[in-house]
Amino acid sequence: MNAPLATDGAAVVTGAVPARRAVRIRDYGIVIALLAIVVALSVSTDTFLTTSNLVNLLDQCSVVGLLAVGATVCIISGVFDLTASASLAVSAIVGVQIVQLTNVPVGFAAAVVTGALLGLITGTIVVKSGVNSFIATLATSIIYRGLAVVVTAGAIAYPLTEQAEDFGMLTWPSLFGMTSATLVFLVVVAIIWTMISATTFGRRIYAVGGNAEAARLSGIRVGQVQIAAYVVSGICSALAGLILASRAGSAQSSMATGLELSAIAAAVIGGTSILGGEGAVWRGVVGALLLTLIGNGFNLLGWDTTYQQVVQGCLILLAVTVDQYLRRRNR
Repeated sequence: MNAPLATDGAAVVTGAVPARRAVRIRDYGIVIALLAIVVALSVSTDTFLTTSNLVNLLDQCSVVGLLAVGATVCIISGVFDLTASASLAVSAIVGVQIVQLTNVPVGFAAAVVTGALLGLITGTIVVKSGVNSFIATLATSIIYRGLAVVVTAGAIAYPLTEQAEDFGMLTWPSLFGMTSATLVFLVVVAIIWTMISATTFGRRIYAVGGNAEAARLSGIRVGQVQIAAYVVSGICSALAGLILASRAGSAQSSMATGLELSAIAAAVIGGTSILGGEGAVWRGVVGALLLTLIGNGFNLLGWDTTYQQVVQGCLILLAVTVDQYLRRRNR
C-alpha cells in the first residue's frame, strides 16, 4: 500500500515543476520582451533614452495603461468590458460640462463619478441579463456612444476661456519632470494593484474568474464581484478620459474610439488569461508599455506606422497561443 502512495507523491512533485515553470514564463516573459525592445531601441537610436522621450513615453502610456488596468481586472473576474472607450468619452464630456457650470476640480470629480456609475450600469446589465459579457458590453458601448452624441449634439465641448489653463493641469510637469497624467496613472496602478493582489476583494476576483460556480458555492456573491470589477474599469476609463480631454482642451463623442481593444490587447499580451482567473495588474501595465514602446520605436526609426497594427496583432496572437499551450501543459 505504501508504494503506490510514494509513486503518487512523486508524480505530484514532478508535475509541480512544469507548473512553476509555466508561471515563471507567464509572469516574466513579458518583462524579458520589454527589456529586449528597450535595449534594441537604445542601441539603434540616439533619442530613445533622452529625458524628453522617456517622459513622453510614460505620458502616452498613461491612457492605454489606465484602460488596460480596468480591462485586466474585468478579464481576471471572467468578463469583458467593451464599453471602456465609450465610457471614457461620456465621462470626459460630463466633466467638461460640469467644469463650465462650476470649476475644474468639481468637473474632474464629476467625471470620475460618471465613470463609476457607467461601470455600475454596465455590470448590472451583464449580470442581470445573463447575456455573454462580450455581446452585452458591445451593445452597451454603442448606447454610450449614442448618449455622448446626444449630450453634445455632435459638437465639441470646451471649458470656458478663463478655465482653459487650469483644465490642462494634467499636462503640467510634476514629480521628476513627469506629467501630472503620468503621476495619476502610477498612483491609480499602485492602488488597484494592491487591491487586487493583497485584499479579500482581490482574492474573490480571482476565485470568480477561475470558477464562478465554485465561488458561488463557497459563499462569494459572484454577480456583485463582477459588477465591482466593471466599476473599477469605469473609474479607470473616466481618468483616462480626463487625461485626453486635458491634453486636447476639449471633449467630444468620438474620442478614443477603438481604444478598448488596445487595452484588452495590453492585458492579454501581459499574460492575463482570456478564460479568467489568471493575470496581474502590473503585467497589464507592462503590456500597455510594450504597445506604447512599439509605437514609439516606429516613430523614432522612421518606419511606416501602417505596419504597427500588424506587429501588435502578432503579439496578441502569440500571447494567446502561449497561454493555451501553458494551460494544456499543466493539465
